Amino acid sequence: MPDTVNETCLLPGPAPGALSGETVRVDLGDRSYDILIGAGSLAAIGSRINALAPGARVAVIADSTVAALHGEALAAGLGGIVTLTTVSVPPGESSKCFAELERVVGALLDARVERGDIVIAFGGGVVGDLAGFAAAILRRGVRFVQVPTSLLAQVDSSVGGKTGIDTRHGKNLVGAFHQPVLVVADTALLDTLSPREFRAGYAEIVKYGLIDDPTFFAWLEGSWREVFAGGPARIRAIATSCRAKARVVAADERETGERALLNLGHTFGHALEAATGFSDRLVHGEAVAIGMVLAFGFSAELGLCAAADEDRIVRHLSAVGLPTRPYHIKGGLPGAERLLTLIGQDKKVERGSLTFVLAQGIGRAFVRRDVPAELVRDFLARRLTEP
Repeated sequence: MPDTVNETCLLPGPAPGALSGETVRVDLGDRSYDILIGAGSLAAIGSRINALAPGARVAVIADSTVAALHGEALAAGLGGIVTLTTVSVPPGESSKCFAELERVVGALLDARVERGDIVIAFGGGVVGDLAGFAAAILRRGVRFVQVPTSLLAQVDSSVGGKTGIDTRHGKNLVGAFHQPVLVVADTALLDTLSPREFRAGYAEIVKYGLIDDPTFFAWLEGSWREVFAGGPARIRAIATSCRAKARVVAADERETGERALLNLGHTFGHALEAATGFSDRLVHGEAVAIGMVLAFGFSAELGLCAAADEDRIVRHLSAVGLPTRPYHIKGGLPGAERLLTLIGQDKKVERGSLTFVLAQGIGRAFVRRDVPAELVRDFLARRLTEP
């Protein structure tokens, strides 16, 4: 696996006073909400909750590592709002399971969280998905606020209302659409991420350029170092990603059409995650990076785009330090037939037919349904034997 960033050091923080914030609106009628983006935006969470739900109390579902690092900042931002309980969740994808969901819901009921109260998801995508799903089913629906603390969550999973857990059959197969009432993306919290975690989130930023914004992708090719370093470029990348997702969610909230484009790289990627046991052998953003390369490679083999498009994506992701090939995954993978079976469990399968997000070029992604399974199997067999 490429490794161009020192794993032992935290990412450098932004220069004091160098940042300005942005607000992105997700337009869903009477369920519309804001995404607050910027360093120090967590300080506004209490006033925003008071404006949205005067007198509401909060329950916090927090990643245990995040709570240790940033719990005091959240408490300060909440000010005088009553916190009914704080439920700690172990970090890692394994927390997105039935057992942990039952524990979280039980803790919220023990704390007597009511429908007029608010659940806060304080952590990365795992906690956001788990806490959001718990809020969706608690008393048939309790409002919740997303406070994403990873780059991946800030640009993707915290926006759009997808919540859920994993099962032995695959990733995110049990869940609900439940929109937050507010997203607070404090970019200062990203300074404590490891380089690996930050790179994984960056893969989702690249995705937005590859779907329909080739100008954004070209900007990332030239400015990714500034995005990693922090400052205005980081806020620009996050806000651009959030605006792109907000537009798609507003047009297709429940993924019946255009929203499926946001799954570029995910059909292959989710199968790779399942094949590695949802472990730290391959984190989600790394799986998406490999999945996007596979999606463009498959598109090129089908004659839909040029092989040079895949090469360009590989160059950029490799420069950043992300894996781009199946053989970059430590510990190996099962064969093509097993991966095809895992792809068959994907939520985008319809009546047994395979659905993929493919591309006619960078920034020209589209959804193709009824992809022949034998073509996918043969393609994977070739890619799995690459040196």
